[in-house]
Amino acid sequence: MNTNGNTYTVVYTTLVCVLVAAILAVASQVLKPRQAANQKAETISQILVAAGYGEMEGWRKAGNTAVLQCFKDNVEGDPQVYTTSQLKAQNYNIKQGKPLSLPVYRFKNGNTVLAVYGAGLWGPVWGYIAFEPDMTTIAGAYFDHESETPGLGGKIKDDPSFRNSFKGKVIGRDNKVEFDAISGATMTSRGLEAAIDTWMKAYREN
Repeated sequence: MNTNGNTYTVVYTTLVCVLVAAILAVASQVLKPRQAANQKAETISQILVAAGYGEMEGWRKAGNTAVLQCFKDNVEGDPQVYTTSQLKAQNYNIKQGKPLSLPVYRFKNGNTVLAVYGAGLWGPVWGYIAFEPDMTTIAGAYFDHESETPGLGGKIKDDPSFRNSFKGKVIGRDNKVEFDAISGATMTSRGLEAAIDTWMKAYREN
């Protein structure tokens, strides 16, 4: 075959593309269980922080095994850990008035953690809010996002003072909670506020 001809170039390029695609497909399948385990541990870490068990930095250093063990030792029952895609599905069901399956995590320290999910400026925002036994007073919270602007909307995750400002606040009968919006991140703040309002109403009605 003429290595300088177009046919050789096309065949060579096609083989390389097929080989690379095969390698990536195999790698994806091999790494999928580990990725799922990491995602589950990350989610549980967020729930634990909201419930008052440690901080994210500490859990990341401790590793997945420690996270899962703490959750097992302190949560009541064996609740399902919802992925963000599952929260997204329930958010759709809420808006469509369809049957719901909302996650509830009750902990031995008396706190109960509920989830929230909604839309930020550039992508979804979600989080976990822990309530004291009266189920109206907030004991803690943790929020995350997919792609909010670092230093602005990203503060819902990166700034501990933001989530700590929720402690002691009370969810009213209107399902609302007042919190200080993030300067320069109006859309993210509004998105999070709407997510909290929507999900707290759904929890109350179910």
